Order: sequence, then structure tokens, then C-alpha cells
Amino acid sequence: MSSYTNTALVTGGAGFIGSHLCEKLLARGTSVLCIDNYYTGTRQNILHLLDDPHFEVMRHDITFPLYVEVSSVFNLACPASPVHYQRDPVQTTKVSVHGSINMLGLAKRLNAPILQASTSEVYGDPLVHPQPETYWGNVNTVGPRACYDEGKRCAETLFFDYWRQHRLSIKVARIFNTYGPRMHPNDGRVVSNFIVQALKGEPITIFGTGEQTRSFCYVDDLVDGLIALMDTSDDVTGPINLGNPGEFTMVQLAEAIIRKTNSRSTLTFKPLPTDDPQQRKPDISRAKDALAWEPKIPLEEGLDRTIHYFRKLLNGG
Repeated sequence: MSSYTNTALVTGGAGFIGSHLCEKLLARGTSVLCIDNYYTGTRQNILHLLDDPHFEVMRHDITFPLYVEVSSVFNLACPASPVHYQRDPVQTTKVSVHGSINMLGLAKRLNAPILQASTSEVYGDPLVHPQPETYWGNVNTVGPRACYDEGKRCAETLFFDYWRQHRLSIKVARIFNTYGPRMHPNDGRVVSNFIVQALKGEPITIFGTGEQTRSFCYVDDLVDGLIALMDTSDDVTGPINLGNPGEFTMVQLAEAIIRKTNSRSTLTFKPLPTDDPQQRKPDISRAKDALAWEPKIPLEEGLDRTIHYFRKLLNGG
């Protein structure tokens, strides 16, 4: 592996977004140290990178301190779907809080810039639409989603306190719904759920009326935004929304996937889970201005690529 003077640490690097980030960093000539405890990430996501001499992988849980030499830190480690983060809610909070403290301490020791993968969930069930970074959110602090929502909000607090107290170079990205190849087929996220159900010919499960909305960003666009944010000068801290402002109802998404898969699946409706947001759409004005970034891949094209991936996966490919 080359000198750590051009080495990025990616926590959660074997996860859905993390593996794509590792791939893109390597493509631009950056050496990568991938850290993952494989709670939701898989070695399958990074198998194609293992022969690259500039790629190294380490099994580690960031709730414990880590002593390595790198030049930048991308902190993505955290289960990000309700199915996974509600399985062990105490550990989910620990990853966001203890994990952030450990990674911030590492970055401080190395005087390295550090990026936090935050989330649109910090806005909770928003009363402002679309959501700008200036909106403080509407979050239930004691609900079943709070381990993730509040954990990420506390992580943001820690990042900005390290910036104020230690002048650490920080970047905070608020990631909106992201989809694409390498999503976990059983993670409970709406795009993967709908595609897997459609390909199997099973009823597509919609919670609530299906009129609630989400904005879906293809993973390649999202990763470009993360790298663009890390490349900015120290005075650009964020938080910055990264997502696709195209807004779709759950019914519209389900119908598009049924059409694209030529599925015979029908729609089935179930009660809406507690604190599930009714609408979600990023205001990306800040990302356009500060990063010259906006998503390029429309939902139709992104769905085609994602369906191809899941079709291959379900067929054992």
C-alpha cells in the first residue's frame, strides 16, 4: 500500500454506499483503507477490489478506538435501514456516538479532514418541504427510529464541536434515500423491497396509503457528491444535503418497478410504521453552489441498473 499521505480511511467500506465510495476513490488514484465489522456490509461488495495493491481491508468495530495512519477519513459506518438499525438500537446509537468520537479523535491526532455521512432522517417527519439545511427537524426522541435519527443528530453535534473546539476540518453530508447495485436484498428499504418482490412475483408491500413521498438518488451520483464535499476548502463544513430532488409517491415507484420487471405482482397495503415520514425531498441549493454538484442519473435509468443487479443476484449470479 502506498504512503498514507494519500490514503483515505472509509469506515463502513464494505457496505452499499461505502463499497462504491472505495471503488471511486481507487479510480481517482487514492489508496483506500476499508474498515468494516460486517454487521450489514459484506465481503462480496468488495471482492473485486481485493487484488488492487492500493486497497486494504480491516475488520473492526469503530465503537472501539482505531490506530492507523491515513490522510482523510470518510465515516460511513452505521446500519442505515430500519430493519437493521432497530435490531440492536443501543448499538446503533453507540456507532453514531462512540464511533464518531473515536473517528474524530483519530482525525484530530492526524490533522486529517473527516467527513460524516449523516442522513435526511435528522429532519424526522418534516413540517417544512422541501427540507433545507437550515431546518432543525421534527424528530420523536423516544420512538423506535430515534436510535438512528438522534444518533446521527448527536454525531453532527460532535463534529461541529470538534470544529469549534479543535478547529478540525470537518464535512457533514446529509444523505437522502440512495439506491443502486449492492443494496442488501433484505434491508427493508423501499427500492430493494419492491424490486425483489416484483422479480419474485410476490405482492408488493406498501405501508400506509402509498401517497407518502421519497426522493431517490442513484448511488453513483451520491458518491460523486461525497467526494466533491471532501475536496472543498476547510471553510466548507456543511451540513450539505445530498440527494435527488425528484419526488415520487410509493405507488408511483411500485408501478414503475412492476412495469420495468414485467411482473405480475399486485399491491398490498399495510399500516404505516411509527414515525415513518410522510414526505422527503432535499433542497440541494447549497450543494449546487458549494460543490457544483447535482444528480445526473434519472430514476428510470437508475432503476434499470438496480433491477439488472437484483435479477442477477436472485439468479445466483
